[in-house]
Formats: sequence, structure tokens, C-alpha cells
Amino acid sequence: MMADLHHTPTALCCCRKSMPVSGARCVGDSSWPSAAPGPGSPRCPLVDVASASNFRCFQLQHFHLDLRLNFAVKEMSGWLVLDLVPVQSGVHTLVLDSHPSLLIQSIDCKVPGGQEEPASLTYRVDPFTDYGSSLNISLPTAAVKPGRLIQITVRYTTTDGPAIWWLDSELTCGQSRPLVFTQGHSVCNRSFFPCFDTPAVKSTYTATVRVPDGVTVLMSASRSSYSKEDRVFQFSMEFPVPSYLVALVAGDLQHVDIGPRSRVWAEPCLLSCAVKKLGGSVEHWLGVAEELFGPYLWGRCDIVFLPPSFPIVAMENPCLTFIIASILESSEFLLIDVIHEIAHGWFGNAVTNATWEEMWLSEGLATYAQRRITTEAYGEAFTCLETAVRLDALHRQLRLLGDNNPVSKLHVKFESGVNPSTLMNLFTYEKGFCFVSYLSQLCRDVRRFDCFLRDYISQFKFRSVVAQDLIDFFLTYFPELKDAAVAQREGLEFERWLSGCGPPLCEPDLSAGGSLIQPVQDLCDLWRTSEPPDLQTLLTFDLSAWSTFQIVLFLDRMLDYSPLPHAVMVSLSDCYSSLFDGLNAEVQIRWLQMVVRNSFYPDLPRVRAFLHKHTSRMYTVPLYEDLVAGVMKCVAVEIFYQTQRRLHPNLRRTLQQILFQTSTPATNQNGPALPNSPSTSPPSSTQSPPSAKTTPSNATAGTTPAIALRDVNVSA
Repeated sequence: MMADLHHTPTALCCCRKSMPVSGARCVGDSSWPSAAPGPGSPRCPLVDVASASNFRCFQLQHFHLDLRLNFAVKEMSGWLVLDLVPVQSGVHTLVLDSHPSLLIQSIDCKVPGGQEEPASLTYRVDPFTDYGSSLNISLPTAAVKPGRLIQITVRYTTTDGPAIWWLDSELTCGQSRPLVFTQGHSVCNRSFFPCFDTPAVKSTYTATVRVPDGVTVLMSASRSSYSKEDRVFQFSMEFPVPSYLVALVAGDLQHVDIGPRSRVWAEPCLLSCAVKKLGGSVEHWLGVAEELFGPYLWGRCDIVFLPPSFPIVAMENPCLTFIIASILESSEFLLIDVIHEIAHGWFGNAVTNATWEEMWLSEGLATYAQRRITTEAYGEAFTCLETAVRLDALHRQLRLLGDNNPVSKLHVKFESGVNPSTLMNLFTYEKGFCFVSYLSQLCRDVRRFDCFLRDYISQFKFRSVVAQDLIDFFLTYFPELKDAAVAQREGLEFERWLSGCGPPLCEPDLSAGGSLIQPVQDLCDLWRTSEPPDLQTLLTFDLSAWSTFQIVLFLDRMLDYSPLPHAVMVSLSDCYSSLFDGLNAEVQIRWLQMVVRNSFYPDLPRVRAFLHKHTSRMYTVPLYEDLVAGVMKCVAVEIFYQTQRRLHPNLRRTLQQILFQTSTPATNQNGPALPNSPSTSPPSSTQSPPSAKTTPSNATAGTTPAIALRDVNVSA
């Protein structure tokens, strides 16, 4: 997933086929095969401190949602049916993850095939954390027997909890009809439906959704149907998925097929632009990924573009990627974001991290896979340039947080009550990528490592794993590396990679990108002086011929050098501001952050115009943070009051927190408190402290500038 990665240092912590029913599995089940061929010691029982549920006591075989959407009162109502098999004797309570915004009306239980009527059950809701509660259901003693299927039906109503975003028509792109979408990463879907809200549990699901006339519903499902007469949509996901990957969007949506297994969905006003931007690329990217990592398992690879209120950049919901429409302005960032979400089809969706404490197993592997795809499709130089932008951002964040900050670990142990969304940061993506890249280097042959990853997916598909599963499989797959004790190589120990703070122990060689990266650094060096550089020398650098990532790298590095002498800012503006005006928002926001951080008043009208045009969290929050941290707070307040009616209520609360320093941080519906905790999918493409979709202000010099990570993620 690609999230708006605001970096918080303190918060630690679709194909259409018939569906077979397959049982869920969780790490620690004795029925799991060992990580490597041959006998292996069983894993200790998995603990997920982010879930209140007793998921280890049951096997979730399947669940069904039956919902009615009421846009007038912004409410979903209906029922959930869970097909459960108890796996332990003496368990007479079912505990599900829930949320205070989810109102339970009744719960009953029946044994399929039994003669008795469903039995009404008693239940209570207990506090758990600030992002959820526990639903404790008393089960009938006579019905609950190990190995015997029971069905639990929960009737409930839910409104606008963290997972559910209702948009009035004014907040949509077309501004003609309301829209609703859900965002489950990482622990938000407990406000969508009661569930085992842990990535350790996977199951198939079906859904029935009833809507008003003129509303189209999409879900992250492998097959769907629609009854126009009844205004009912039916969905079925034939492959087991964790709860956070169940997603829904409903509104004025239309589609165009862009390949044999992909289509673009969007509001009518966006559709032609989205189709033009993606064209036949999605099928090409899928084909490259399949050559590298094996068959695409999900059938469909559809994409839906959502309004600027979408809280992260992109989310890898199976069969139906959710992506923010704002990213359409930048073709290169759109390319990276979509390829990253495609990579999640293998890494994250097919094989999932069993606990959020090891989120890098999804995001680090997906980032590595994304870069293998771009290397094959666009060349090594392009991939090295994009990687340089991200690793620059990683080191920038480390300077802000300090090398000993525990959030820089790959395996972060967080306390009960800490929202896993606060772990959506650059380390999850980039340090995770560096570790996977190091494993590839150990093989001395990237193609051999491709084969390893292909077999890793084959071994663990539709399961949830821990890091030790990956490492055990790696060492068994490459016995010569195991014999050479590479896991204990001094200074590069695998345990140090996973549990050590600070930067990656080693980084990949980016020299293949020198032809693109070196000119950027040469231009930066010219501008790092106290006086503007010679005009004739500058003319040798034609930024109009540069790629977006080259200009982004240039501006990011110039932000690192800020504050700059006034004469230098005057010359920079004279040389480039008109060019930047005609480029995409990823470039513009970085230039405007330079304007604000250097208090360059002549270009202040450009800041105003940008914030009047853009209402995405990814573009607004970083600029507001910079405005408030400098001498332009009064300007920020003025712009906020002029534009607040066009901002989603969650973003409005976030900006109020930034502007007026209210005592209680505004809560993002995506989960974590903002702006002091990271959002899920890296922050939008601008980096300010994200989900998964959030960190300390990036307003001070040296803070991370805007950057789309990718859900990036997160990438939830």
C-alpha cells in the first residue's frame, strides 16, 4: 500500500469464477507445514496485541455480509454470518474485534443441518483501545464442540467509524452524487464489521449490498453480479484474505476495460484521464511480474480512482486497487504506485505478515518486487533513480528521529493499545527493501533470487507468515549459504537486520543510475553557494528535459540545504518557478515547501493558489505544517478559512490541530492520531510526519519533504 508517510518518531510502540470454500489458517496451527521442506519444529502460538479477539480458538472458514447503504443518514445496516469451527475444547466465549461506532442489535447461533431454531446469544462490549473494542459473545455449551461447524449471525449498524468514509457530493470529484468507501488497513475494519481483525487469519467471504438507484458498488472480490430490478450487488471472494483487505466503494462510478483482466473505475469526470494515463500498461506490468514471481493469483486487477479525501495514496485491496485521484497529475508517481500495488498481489495479499509488528514482510518485499518490475520494464537506471529518492528520504528521516529510535527497527515490538498504523513509515518500506536486496546479493544472481521468491509464494500462498518462515525457507533453499553461516556474518547478522535500530546495514549499488542521478547532484552543488551560480553554467542543465524523479530529487536535496540566502532564492525562482508551475503537483509542492521554509514572499501567491486547488491530505498537510512552523501562520489560517468547506471533516480536524494546537489531536478515520502518528500507505506523496494509510511535523529544516511511498502503502 502507498500511504501518506508522515513520520512519527514518538509513536512506538477481480476474475469472475465460482468460489470454493477454503478454511482459514493462522500461524501456530499444527496443521501448517514447516517453513522448509522436511520436518520442522512448530511455531509458538502467535500473539497479536492489536487484536482483542480469541482467533486462535476457532477456524474461520467463511463469512457473509448482507448490508444496506443509506446515504441520507450515512449508515450501513445489516448482518454478518460467521462460519466457525472451534479448535479447542472448553471454549464457550467468542471474542471479536469491534468498535464503538458499530452498534450491535442482536446475535444468534445455529448448527447447520440441525433441527433447532437459531439460539439468541448474550453478549457484552468491553473497551480495548482507542481504535477498537472487544465484542464478547457467550456461546451455547451444547452447540460448541471441537471440529463442528457453527454459524454466528450478528445484526448491526455502523456509521462513520475509522474504516468508513462518507463523502457528501461536494467532496467528490464530480460534485454531483455522494460516495462512500472503506479503508481497512491496518486495524480499521473492526468498525466496518465485527471480525478477527488480525492479518494472521484469512478466509473467503461473500457479500450482498443493497443501494439506492444510480449507485454502483465495488468490492475487493473475485466475482460479482448485479440485479438492477432489486438494486442489489452480489460479491464473492474465492481466495482467503485477511480482514483488512475487505474493501467497498459505492457511488457514481463508471468503467473502461484497459486489458483482458483489468479495468479502470472512476467518477465520469475522471474516467477518460485515468484511462489515458494507464492505457495498456497494467497488462504489461502484470506480465512482467508473472515472469518474475509466478502466476497472478487473483484473476482481476482492476483499479478504482477515489476523490482527494482518500486518506492514503493507494491500497492493495485484492482484485480492486484503491488509488487517490490526485496522483493522476504525475505519470511517474502513478506508475510507481500502481506497480507497487500490483506487487502486493504476491507480497502482502497472497503471503501476508502474520502480525503488524513485522509489516516489512509485506511492504519491504513488495517494494523489492516493484523495483524488479520497473528494472525489467524501464531499465536499471530508472529504478536506481527512484530508489535514490526514497533512500534519501529514509536518511532524512533518520536525521530527524535519531539512529537509536526504536521505530527504525524492522521487527518492532509494540505495547498493547498502540495503533499498528503508527508503524507505517519509511523503515517498513525502505529498510525492509534493503534487507531483501541484501538477501538477493547473497545469492550472487538476481535470477536465482527471482526463482526463490517464486517458490516462496508457491510454498506460502494464501497464508500468513512471520519473518522466521522467510529466513528458514531462504536458508533451506540455498544450503550453500546456510553452510557459510551468512545469517551470522559479523555486522550483517540477520537478527541485527530485524531487531537493530538505525539505517540499513548495507544498501544496494545505485551506480547504474549515475547518468540520471549525477547531473542532479551537480546542479545541487552549483546552488549550494552563498551567491547564485553563473547563468551560462546553469544553461547546461535543461530541467525541461528531466524526468519528474530527477526534479523531485533536486528539490528534495535543496530542501535539505534550506534555509538558503535570499539572493539564491531569487535566482532559483527566476530560473525555475515558471517551469514548475506547468509541472505536476509532486514537483510543485516541493518547490512551494522551499518557498515557505525560506520565507520567500514573492512566490507566496503560488502557495495560496496551490492550497486553493488541492484538497488532498498528501498535498495540504506538509505545506500547512511548514507555514505554521515559520513566520506565515497568519497566511495558513486565512487560506484554511477560505477553503475549509471543501475539505473532508477528518482533514479539517487535522489542519485545525496544526493551526491552533488543540489539546486533543484530531483523529484520522484511518486510525492513528494526526498529525503525530503515521498514516497507512507511506504518507501521500508528500512527506510530512502517515495508513494503513501521522508523524512529527516536517516543518523544521531537515524534515522529510513530500514523497509518495507506497500501501506507498501505507500501505494500511
